[in-house]
Amino acid sequence: MVPVEAYFVLSALLFFIGVFGFITRRNLIAMLISVELVLNAVDINFAAFNRLLFPEGMEGFFMTLFSIGVSAAESAVAIAIIINVYRNFHSDQVNSIENMKF
Repeated sequence: MVPVEAYFVLSALLFFIGVFGFITRRNLIAMLISVELVLNAVDINFAAFNRLLFPEGMEGFFMTLFSIGVSAAESAVAIAIIINVYRNFHSDQVNSIENMKF
């Protein structure tokens, strides 16, 4: 059986990789993937804390499923926005969004 601490280490690693990728990338798709890594780290934490604190309960797993659904909807909306930005500016870089006017 895998110890719960291994899940916490994996979650922290995914979180910091996601934050680093979000800060350093200029491509909108790469930034979206980095945000998804952060959300996956949160999902692993939900499941690991559920297993650690309430081994018989399923609340953490239900929160994980809910979070996966929300992140899937967020990804769909973000990809639609990125496609519209690409159609208007012919670029998927963050600098192209600076040209937008209110």
